[in-house]
Amino acid sequence: MGLNLKTTTGKVIASLALVGTAAGVAGLGTYGAFTSSTSASNTVASGTVNIALGASNTAGNRLSVAASGLVPGDTVQRTATLSNATGNQGLSAITLTTSALPTSKLDTDATNGLQMVIDNCSVPWTEAGTAPAYTYTCSGTTTSVLASHAVTGSNLALNNLSTVNAGQTDNLRVTLTLPSTADNTFQGLSSTVAFNFTGTQRTATSK
Repeated sequence: MGLNLKTTTGKVIASLALVGTAAGVAGLGTYGAFTSSTSASNTVASGTVNIALGASNTAGNRLSVAASGLVPGDTVQRTATLSNATGNQGLSAITLTTSALPTSKLDTDATNGLQMVIDNCSVPWTEAGTAPAYTYTCSGTTTSVLASHAVTGSNLALNNLSTVNAGQTDNLRVTLTLPSTADNTFQGLSSTVAFNFTGTQRTATSK
């Protein structure tokens, strides 16, 4: 009986000691730790790319003025002001896509059909002639934007344009010529040519 009491008491004491140790370990986790934090904000805004033609049916955009009665050797001249006035980013390139609807041999015959040349004047072109037979001269410096090309084409590269830079304007003259090689099969034909200028953003950089 005495042996049993000692043994039981020893077990109880051992158990209490174990519980007490566990409580002590658990208590260590209730203490706080030093911390520090900071923050910042950053405003990010995108740029704008915008090219535009002058108002239709003005000296700033005569491309919508029709021409008729052409014979081999005739030319048609029209002006258009191209601007990058409202965009705030430069451009890596400006291209021109021309298409026709309805179509005819005037635009589908790349050799004997209408041929197109585009020039740029450092100042606005001086307009003369009676509508719609306009002619244009440059009192400043003339540069070539597009060498002779069939009237229709896709993504034609345009050169020597100031409008690749934001806030700039170019004074373009489009000249269409019906070659002297056009034969009788070109009589009485009609094409409507659409001009679509596309500006591509500048090369991406680190900001």
